[in-house]
Amino acid sequence: MRAVARSYFESVSPAHDWHHVQRVEALAERLLAEHEGDADPETVRLAVLLHDIGRSREDRGVVDDHAEWGAREARRLLEKRSVDPERVDAVCHAVRVHRYSNDHEPGSPEAKLVCDADNLDALGAVGLARCFTYGGERGEVIHDPDRPPTDDDTAEGATQYNHVHKKLLDLPDRMYTDAGRRIAADRAAFLRAFVARFDREVRGER
Repeated sequence: MRAVARSYFESVSPAHDWHHVQRVEALAERLLAEHEGDADPETVRLAVLLHDIGRSREDRGVVDDHAEWGAREARRLLEKRSVDPERVDAVCHAVRVHRYSNDHEPGSPEAKLVCDADNLDALGAVGLARCFTYGGERGEVIHDPDRPPTDDDTAEGATQYNHVHKKLLDLPDRMYTDAGRRIAADRAAFLRAFVARFDREVRGER
């Protein structure tokens, strides 16, 4: 399944490439090791490998929601390989609900772990690198001092600086596991330190 999943990442944004999947995989393993619940490791691992297989299609405008398409495609791939039906349902649920901007809540321990691992990769130093990489690809403004986050009524942030405030720094409150919350707190502290330094540099103080 790893080789099959990787085949969906041949022409993708660096912000959502196979390296992202590998980082989420490492984070999911850490969360599994620290998790006190009864999450099924194999379900988590399959969902991590498959969670972004639809991302490039959304970026190209082929599908509207990569999570929805990815869940359907994951079901096709897993059923083709005679994976246990209950596990197929569990994996597809985790893929369907992992997206930050959808209206679906994870309803299983496995889905919560996948959501946390995916969101953690959007925090900290890696999260910043992904944020500005993705914004650069889309030709978005890094920072506009005339449009601070408090005056920005867009959902995702009109600039990458605003995106850090509106989405990334909101992620710790969206963690579902205790281990996820601990890691998120550390990574968010790095983001806040970066923002403080960024503000000073913009003002010419550093």
